[in-house]
Amino acid sequence: MKPADREELFRRFQEKDPAPQTELKYSSPYTLLVAVVLSAQATDVGVNKATGPLFAVADTPEQIVALGEAKVRDFIKTIGLYRNKAKNVIALSQQLISQHGGEVPRDREALEALPGVGRKTANVVLNVAFGEDTMAVDTHIFRVSNRLGLAPGKTPLEVELKLLKRIPKPYMQHAHHWLILHGRYVCKARKPDCPTCHVADLCRFKGKTTLEPAPAKKRAAAKKKTASPKRKAAPKSRT
Repeated sequence: MKPADREELFRRFQEKDPAPQTELKYSSPYTLLVAVVLSAQATDVGVNKATGPLFAVADTPEQIVALGEAKVRDFIKTIGLYRNKAKNVIALSQQLISQHGGEVPRDREALEALPGVGRKTANVVLNVAFGEDTMAVDTHIFRVSNRLGLAPGKTPLEVELKLLKRIPKPYMQHAHHWLILHGRYVCKARKPDCPTCHVADLCRFKGKTTLEPAPAKKRAAAKKKTASPKRKAAPKSRT
């Protein structure tokens, strides 16, 4: 994608949604960190349903540790991998208390040293909680970046590094949310909603969907494929 197209892409994202926000519910850097850790292989909606009751009774590292792993597990048991996640939430809370005075560090290396926290989680926390120009590449952003031709790459890290170089600086702060929301609601994995996409003319994706009806030959082939097979006539009796 050419620099002029990248500029226009993010200008349109900004015009449509000037101040995008994470869909995870949080009230502090700590609750954001916990929510992001829990969101791995889970939906934001599912995480919010679990963390609402959890954060109502414990929303600091000290309170979570006092609550204990078993009770944390009970609060988040509707989330995938909840047993291991409960263990990580307790462990990272203990580490925040012992090494960082109970505060979430504004440092990538320190964040990634916490149990259950990888590069993507650290990037989200740095961007959302501290306003850093970071790019957390999840499945949505990986897909969108490749489809658009914005930052094609074979690995999340490759895509991340390209995005950091190619996204115009004035748009960097919100770029993560624009791309993730675009992938979640428009440029969906199985069937992207290209006819309603406001950046479709800038997109390099060859498999764009359309509202136009399928050609007659394709419709006939599809109909024949779905039609039930004819039953063979029963053999005549020889008696």
